Amino acid sequence: TSLYSNHCWHRNELMGAYFRNMWTKLILTQHWPSSFCSMEHCHPNISYWTLHGLWPDKGINCNSSWHFNSSQIEDLLPDMEKNWPDLVDPASTRFWKYEWHKHGTCAAKAESLNSQHKYFSKALELYHKLDLDSVLRKFNIIPSEEYYKFSQIEVVIENFYGVKAKIQCIHPSKNADAQILGQIEICFSPDFTLQDCEKGRDLDDVMAVDRASGLSVCDHDMPVYYPPLT
Repeated sequence: TSLYSNHCWHRNELMGAYFRNMWTKLILTQHWPSSFCSMEHCHPNISYWTLHGLWPDKGINCNSSWHFNSSQIEDLLPDMEKNWPDLVDPASTRFWKYEWHKHGTCAAKAESLNSQHKYFSKALELYHKLDLDSVLRKFNIIPSEEYYKFSQIEVVIENFYGVKAKIQCIHPSKNADAQILGQIEICFSPDFTLQDCEKGRDLDDVMAVDRASGLSVCDHDMPVYYPPLT
């Protein structure tokens, strides 16, 4: 076998491994500040859904040498401070750094997201395009001391966007009578068209952080509390 054909075989193997590990879905994740802060002991003054992250369905921490640099996204910072805030430490860039290292470096396998500016600006673009907060309000799903049926929230999201979202709740302590609406994931294909979110094997590692934080898929049969800002 020639050196050239060996080289081609090796390159093809590497390319095959690369595409086998290439993500096939992006998960735009938004959280409700009051619910997040009930777990993290922060004090939100925000009464709209904020960005948690834009997560590929495969890969975590794909390039530890690709360091976060806020100067590359300086023009995005006003939008990020408002709509993608660090709820625990609003003056810090630590949250964005974490999201870049964990998820952005993996999203960057796609040419459309292969820089920090492309990644963060696309997440913001999708967030504004979805306008989740306005959609929920339009259909009278608003923070309230009255409980909702889970189906009320699910139907609004599915009917408006035409896809199945993944709606996550903080599950109640033993004697509580409702779960708390915490996080909503809406999924996109690699060309940024909406698609159904389904919990698959590839998401298990990505979602471990949510299980650890007390969030999991809402119980269809339990009332849902959508907490107002207190």
